[in-house]
Amino acid sequence: SIWKYPTLAKVTDLTGHTQRVLSMAMSPDGTTVVSAAEDETLRFWKCFASDGKKKSVKRPAENASRLTASIR
Repeated sequence: SIWKYPTLAKVTDLTGHTQRVLSMAMSPDGTTVVSAAEDETLRFWKCFASDGKKKSVKRPAENASRLTASIR
């Protein structure tokens, strides 16, 4: 089941995997959930409506690229 925070209103039940779910993640825009299961499948679930607002994306710091370039 997917629950909306902070109201804890039930959004939907996700059914479809034949074995247990191992991991879940949400898309950057907050509209889609992906689940990975022991049955070796990924399922994409359109669970939430888009609010129409663009969310800011965190960009890596300039120093991070120099650090990454020095790691071999």
